[in-house]
Amino acid sequence: MEDETQMTDMQSLLQEQYLKSLAGIEDGQIVTGTVVQLNNDYVFVDVGYKSEGKIPVDEFIELPKLGDKVNVVIVNKEGKGGQVIVSKRKADAKERTEALREAAENRTPVLGKFSKVIKGGFEVDLGADYKGFCPLSKADVVRVEDPESLIGKTDYFIIDKFHGASKMKSVVNRREYLEKIIAENKKKFFDSVQIGDVVQGEVKSFTSFGAFIDLGGFDGLLHINDMSWGHVTKPKDFVKKGQVVQLRLINIDPETQKINLSLKHMTADPWTTFADKYHVGDVITAPVTKITSFGVFIELEPGIEGLAHISELSWTRKITNPAEVVKIGDVVQAKILGYDLDKKRVSLGLKQLQDNPWDTIAERYPVGTVVKGTVAKVTSSGAFVTLENGIDGFLHMDDVSWTKKLKNMSQFCKEGDELEVQVTRVEPQNRRIRLSVKELGGNPWSNLRRNYPKYSVITGTVSNVTDFGVFVKVPGDIEGLISKYNLVGPDEEYSDKVLENFKVGDPITAMVVEINPQTQKLSLSIKEMIKKNQESEMAKYMADNDEDDDTFSLGDILKAKDEEI
Repeated sequence: MEDETQMTDMQSLLQEQYLKSLAGIEDGQIVTGTVVQLNNDYVFVDVGYKSEGKIPVDEFIELPKLGDKVNVVIVNKEGKGGQVIVSKRKADAKERTEALREAAENRTPVLGKFSKVIKGGFEVDLGADYKGFCPLSKADVVRVEDPESLIGKTDYFIIDKFHGASKMKSVVNRREYLEKIIAENKKKFFDSVQIGDVVQGEVKSFTSFGAFIDLGGFDGLLHINDMSWGHVTKPKDFVKKGQVVQLRLINIDPETQKINLSLKHMTADPWTTFADKYHVGDVITAPVTKITSFGVFIELEPGIEGLAHISELSWTRKITNPAEVVKIGDVVQAKILGYDLDKKRVSLGLKQLQDNPWDTIAERYPVGTVVKGTVAKVTSSGAFVTLENGIDGFLHMDDVSWTKKLKNMSQFCKEGDELEVQVTRVEPQNRRIRLSVKELGGNPWSNLRRNYPKYSVITGTVSNVTDFGVFVKVPGDIEGLISKYNLVGPDEEYSDKVLENFKVGDPITAMVVEINPQTQKLSLSIKEMIKKNQESEMAKYMADNDEDDDTFSLGDILKAKDEEI
């Protein structure tokens, strides 16, 4: 009986001590406990008041180890069976609430994660079930083209508005945090670097004149001229977007905040030793790196490119596109024609390694040579005739015929026609050959003047009758003109009715009064022919009567003529 009494007293004492141990804590209070036991479902924490609380393992992101300290909230200090009920999740939420409130007051950055895209911006997970709203305009320092690209990204945010009671009304701002970091990075950069330093950055974007390099939220410019010692046409040939590169700082201006970077200055300038290695007249073997409308770029060595102008690719071919001759990657031989170290230019030639056919053109086609060629091109004023591969002569339409006047060369020939021509002029220095068709048969004007000198009588055919005279086609297919006042005899008076006496196709005889092969002019006259005939008859009559009396007048002759009639 005594033992039972003692046992009851002991239990009462222990209970009294336990209740006293709980007197110092209150529900909702945050206390620090020690992990004393773990199993698959719970973590047991000694809260330091001779009582243990158990916490479901799903309240931990990472399970603690025995002896670790854990902050918990006292949910009920007199739980079922007398066990203290605690919660780590509520402790985290309470601590997070205070931390967020303090961060909002002090504008201290807090960690958050873009969780999803919502109207006008993003939902941001701030931890402990706190969700903030980040407007699209405050999500980054640059325009966000693809909002989905930020989902899942963790970064720091500034809390513009905090609502502890409503966890969805907080407004956060990542842009302000980024601008602050960028400003700090930029100040540190300008304070610590100097021209000549090597800096590291990421290729951000391209322009026609170069590439922008991200140096930590602020940009430096890698100009196209600073990418290589050689010729650069496309910045993307030297750096790629997203590539991390090391570049040399060649200019920095704290006032304008401009930063100029160089890739080529990471290596020595090859032009400084160019004159020691290359000389005018040297023949180099090198690859074609670029082809343009005006020529071909050939890389003598990394950083040094020479240009073979389109005019230096062939002696004879009329090249309109250099790609007709070479392609990128071809290894070719070229001669150094000249260079300018100040402008960093090298002039190259491919044709100089071949014989120039124009050097011997006068020997192969002396003036007077008759050759056959093919019409390569017809223009409004003439035709180019191919005499051999790459050698064309020009046939002007004035050199087609001595007598026919062409209005357009297409009246005489077309591309592909084979012509027999005579070489009339050779100009090797200008790479020109003049050709003629009319010279093949000789000059009919010269023949006409030789066969029909001035005051000779010529017979032809009326080819045209006009208000000012009659055109006559004579031997050699030459056309002459009898002016209207020369259509009648010297004793007749001209009237327009005289023209009615002449029809196209009628035979006609007249006297040559002027013939000029240079101007191709032939003047004829019936009046002069009649006059000359009269003078001839007069001379004859006088000669016949000279034995009787040598004193006669023109009146006597005319009287005698009347008597004969």
